[in-house]
Amino acid sequence: MAEKRVVETSVTSIESMTLNMGPQHPSTHGVLRVVLELDGETINKATSHLGYLHRAKEKHAEFKTFHQFIPYTDRMDYLAPMSNNTAFVMTCEKALGLEITARCKYLRTLLCELARISAHLLWLGTGALELGAMTVFLWSFTQREKLYDIFEWISGARFTVSYMRVGGVARADYPEWHRMVREFLDQYLEAQAELEAMLNENEIFLGRTVDVGRISKEDAIGMSLSGPSLRASGADWDIRKDTPYLAYEEFDWDVPTETAGDCFARYLIRMKEMKESWKIANQALEALLKHQNEPVNIDNPKIMFPPKERVKKSMEDLIHHFLLASEGFKIPPTEVYSAIESPKGELGFFLKTDGGPKAYRLGIRSPSFINLQCLEQMSIGHTIADIVAIIASLDPVMGEVDR
Repeated sequence: MAEKRVVETSVTSIESMTLNMGPQHPSTHGVLRVVLELDGETINKATSHLGYLHRAKEKHAEFKTFHQFIPYTDRMDYLAPMSNNTAFVMTCEKALGLEITARCKYLRTLLCELARISAHLLWLGTGALELGAMTVFLWSFTQREKLYDIFEWISGARFTVSYMRVGGVARADYPEWHRMVREFLDQYLEAQAELEAMLNENEIFLGRTVDVGRISKEDAIGMSLSGPSLRASGADWDIRKDTPYLAYEEFDWDVPTETAGDCFARYLIRMKEMKESWKIANQALEALLKHQNEPVNIDNPKIMFPPKERVKKSMEDLIHHFLLASEGFKIPPTEVYSAIESPKGELGFFLKTDGGPKAYRLGIRSPSFINLQCLEQMSIGHTIADIVAIIASLDPVMGEVDR
């Protein structure tokens, strides 16, 4: 849909055109609608219109128990559900003052970093495909399928895993699964090197990304950018390092930064991040193996269903524990905010409780939503073709935007 209009100025008359990009468009990463005001091919204005995928998750939280709400988090950034699960249950644990076991801490760290690699691989494959690189798409998805097998073997689901629990996880890790993780990690760096060789010096890719969609460090901070999009502008900020959680402070890894603030810098950051995630995952797996004789979940039957050996085989005991689980545990009246470094940036949950088994209010700080506000500033002066690369470089997921 296009509409021509004439803008009167003191110098001359400029004919501009308003163009709808989306909400059904392969390059908008979901149902994002961007209204472009064009002077020929040049973008003068880019206004994002949201709400086409709104599912009122924050309101749903008021009617679901804390454990019942976990599947809703899968459907926010559905490319990294392990991270979403972790962010929410950590908020509940903070409100309860719970300390999870060491085995659970290492397991969650490992899964969050595998989820980061998986999410970045999808970003890489789809972003490169939008710029014409079909082979990169196929190769990155080959690696991603291996990760989905890993998620399926531990959670029972490939996509919406609903794996984390307040106080632990849905099911424990086991030796065969450890071998799957080790096999993936052993071959991954070589596979990523092949992907980088396809793009790092590719003239077409460089022409589509270098000096495109620039944003300065000051503007990025001022507009609350987070994650790779922030670090690509030179801001050395990563929640895993600056306000550590889980087991991140125990491991040896670095926070990569770039200074150009363009699409290519955001590409470089994510490629470097996947290597750092590989480092963390290796260390987390080794630490996890050392704690295999410890419990994975806390010992509190009001919050976590007890292990089989703790439940007597009488029907009365089974009914008792199922009733406890169905009623849901209660969190004393409090207000807490907890955030993690998700693949796209700061994912935070603000939880207010009134002493019941459900949230009184839940607010979600989703990085895709915040990062999108920079789209117009990055796009002005560029062409329609460039905005495809800019949107891809921000890596938005509309399930998280419209949460």
